[in-house]
Formats: sequence, structure tokens, C-alpha cells
Amino acid sequence: MGDSTLADQFFDAAIGLLQRVRDEEAGQIAAAGAAVADTIASGGRLFTFGAGHSSLPAQDVVYRAGGLALMNLLPVPGAVGVEAPATLGSALERVEGLAAAVLDSSPARAGDLLVIISLSGRNALPVEMAVNARALGLKVIGVTSVAYTKETRPRNASGTFLKDHCDIVLDSKIPVGDAELTHEGIEAPFAPASTVVTSALMQATMAAAAGELVRRGVEPPLLRSGNVDGGHEWNARVMDEYADRIFYRR
Repeated sequence: MGDSTLADQFFDAAIGLLQRVRDEEAGQIAAAGAAVADTIASGGRLFTFGAGHSSLPAQDVVYRAGGLALMNLLPVPGAVGVEAPATLGSALERVEGLAAAVLDSSPARAGDLLVIISLSGRNALPVEMAVNARALGLKVIGVTSVAYTKETRPRNASGTFLKDHCDIVLDSKIPVGDAELTHEGIEAPFAPASTVVTSALMQATMAAAAGELVRRGVEPPLLRSGNVDGGHEWNARVMDEYADRIFYRR
């Protein structure tokens, strides 16, 4: 068999990272799933947040076929995804005080749960989001790369990282720089895997939560695909039942 292609090497790198988080983060994933289940069972609401590309795994669990209907995106205008100008999101991540304004204007309250996704966990927005959310009485799950806490410096006034302000931390194991490959003739490292791995961590947590709810005798409030027969009717029932805890349809 000939030498592997760069595409093959990326798949190998991504699979290796997925195996690591499956094996090394199993306890934390179970804890995160239990926390989500606790929030649902106690009448709380679920929120998720990420800036820039970290918003992609956050959006991936909101209004998603096979996903928990109660998961709501906590948006920061200009920081979600890579809307133009794409550089604005990076700038907003470093703005002090923005997180407090976002939380104060959101429906989040004590007893709710917030998942904060930030690869580096070093900028003001995710750090302050965690600090302010916990001060409001929310439980906070952080999804981040712990490697950044060892190889970079915080870029916020508190001098801390996201992981320092979370009830539960899920470590994505992504190396600093978020690029899995190098190659002769290509000057910069390339092929980032953070979205693949972080999305897998999020979906694993949702699966763990569903399993924990069933163990407690609670039907998980899951959405079905609108492209299968009966899907719209199923979703309408779930959304009506939990209307006071779903904010993305308003």
C-alpha cells in the first residue's frame, strides 16, 4: 500500500483525538450528561455559547433532529459563526464587560445550565461569561483545550482561563494552534480538528444526558427529523410541552 494521502493523515489524526477524548474524558462526559439531566428534571433551562468557530459545536446541539429540544443558543451579536466581517468575532472575544451585558439581557437565571465552548479559553468573553453565569446561579460546563493553559497566557483582565470558572470541564485535547498536519512546501500548519472533536464531545454529552433521564424514569425531550413521517407532529408536541423553556422559536 502506498504512502497515505494528506486526507488520510487528517482522518487518522481526528480519529486519534476522538479516541483520546472517549477514553480520557469518559468520567467528565458522564458528569456533564448528569448535570444536563439534573437541569431538565428540575425544571431548568439549557443554554450553549461559543464565539467564532467555537459557535459551530454550540449551534450543532440547538434545534437538532435527535437532539434535546431544550438546548438554546446564547448568541452574542457579531460573534456567532463567521458572519462578515469575520474578524469582528475575534475582536469581540477580547472585549471586557460584554459577557455581563449579554447575560443580563438573556432569559438565563439561577438553576439553568450553560455550556461554554472556547478552544483556547483565554479571552475575556468566554471567561467572563463563565464568571457571570456562576454568579447568577447557573451551572457551567466548559469545553476547551487544557493544553492552552499550559502553553499560552490568559488574554483577559482576570489572568485566568475558562477552565478555572467551570463546574465541569471537558478537555478536547486539541493541541495549541489547532492544526493537525504539516507538509513540505506548505509554510503553515493546517487541517484543524477542533470542530470535529468538540462537536463529538457535545453530542456525547447529550447522549449521556438522555441515558441518565431514562434511568430516572424521565422521557428525554428529543426532537425528530422533520423529514421523516410524523416528525413535525412529534416536534410540535415536545415544543408545546416545554414551551416555557425553549427560546429559539420565539
